[in-house]
Amino acid sequence: MREIAGYLPDIGETTLEMKVLTFSKKGETVEAEIPLLTKEQINKVIEKVKKASEEVLKSFSVSDMIRIIDRAIEQLLDRQSPYRQKAEKLLPIVTGYDEEIIRLGLTSYLKTFRKKGLQRFLAEDFGNPLLLDDFQPRIKGGFSKAIGPNLITHIWAGNVPALPLWSFISGLLVKAGMIGKVSSAEPFFSGWFAHLLVEIEPRLADCFAVVWWKGGDEEREQQLFEQSEVVIGYGGNQSLQSLQNRMPVTTRFLPFGHKISFGAVSKSSLDSRKGWTTVHQAALDVIRYDQQGCYSPHLFYVQEGGHVSPRDFARFLANELENFQTRYPRRELSMEESAAAAAWRQREEIALFSKPGHEVLGNGANDWTVVYEETPSSFLPSALNRVVKVIAFRDFEDILPTIAPHRSFLQTVGVAASPAELFRWAEQLAKIGVTRIAALGSMTSPEAGWHHDGRFNLLDLVYMVDIEAAAEASSERFAPYVD
Repeated sequence: MREIAGYLPDIGETTLEMKVLTFSKKGETVEAEIPLLTKEQINKVIEKVKKASEEVLKSFSVSDMIRIIDRAIEQLLDRQSPYRQKAEKLLPIVTGYDEEIIRLGLTSYLKTFRKKGLQRFLAEDFGNPLLLDDFQPRIKGGFSKAIGPNLITHIWAGNVPALPLWSFISGLLVKAGMIGKVSSAEPFFSGWFAHLLVEIEPRLADCFAVVWWKGGDEEREQQLFEQSEVVIGYGGNQSLQSLQNRMPVTTRFLPFGHKISFGAVSKSSLDSRKGWTTVHQAALDVIRYDQQGCYSPHLFYVQEGGHVSPRDFARFLANELENFQTRYPRRELSMEESAAAAAWRQREEIALFSKPGHEVLGNGANDWTVVYEETPSSFLPSALNRVVKVIAFRDFEDILPTIAPHRSFLQTVGVAASPAELFRWAEQLAKIGVTRIAALGSMTSPEAGWHHDGRFNLLDLVYMVDIEAAAEASSERFAPYVD
């Protein structure tokens, strides 16, 4: 099966070089055919998108954009729609993830972008979203307006299906023209979304493009960077550093690199009635997209003194991961991923001889691994793909010294604790660099309007134009009604 990927505005070209990316799973194969543009064609796309951004996109109101996006999301949530059916059929082949993981993950994620969620995005960042439509009065005096750029370039990752929608929709809300570069790992969803938007509102046809080139193609990237007002990059820290080194000083660069997230479980959530639910929620956070998101847990710190001990928590977690393996099998790993998981597990098994109370749990096929440690000795990422560590602690303050040195890599903490503990722990976690505190079981489902890595989704994309109070007052002298 061959499927066209990406999206291009009409640039008058009849000859396009097409790159074919091939994906296979369990005997099924899908080919993604996506245009590989020349430098001249990229320039035509840039020119077209910038012009449409200025003349068309910025003529829409914020309410118009919310309505269009909401209609697109409504179709993507409808399991009878052709786009949703295509996603459910092809994405498991492309990504290797289980069909049910894809279906449930898409539904949970897409609901974030319904009308109410979009309104929350805007209210969270702007207070008064009409700032994006017209000059609005400010408390300090005068007026201000938020202006979205004419060109944002997105460098998307493909580790989580449909993840590019977050920055794509953010760009639409600030009425910015966009060119997105898809990952070879998942080239489809953002292009489908672009086509769906144009079906709903044909005037958007020239306002964005979804393209592909091989990662590290500095010539194409440089060409886009030099003409973009904002560049949003997702990926490894090394590749993002390379992008930043080639970014013009006049281009705003918003990088989203590697992060480490973890869980913190209080003994108050581990009594005989609540303990199983707590373990179940932790396992859900592990199996969703096999820990590939920046918000996925690598470790769980579990407090001693509950009805369920930290060691029992680890064993129950292992049992839940085995149950989930039957219902939602882990995707087939590449040779590199398999080797990394095996090496990680081997290191932990060797540590059995030197660490009292250490325990390594896993099945014979290495579908998952749970390691239990008695004391918080280190804070290191796991090998991902359902590989996780459980570490016991007595007092919450005991674990902070091992985590704090990794401040620049911290993101989400999934918490199962009482209200008093939640806010006390949150205060301490905030001081060491954590930017998001979620309920255990919801780590992989950020709420609409969350501050990604502690930043703003929309405010970072715009620039503000101020009319100072003095300018307004001065203009009154020249009004035609002045005597």
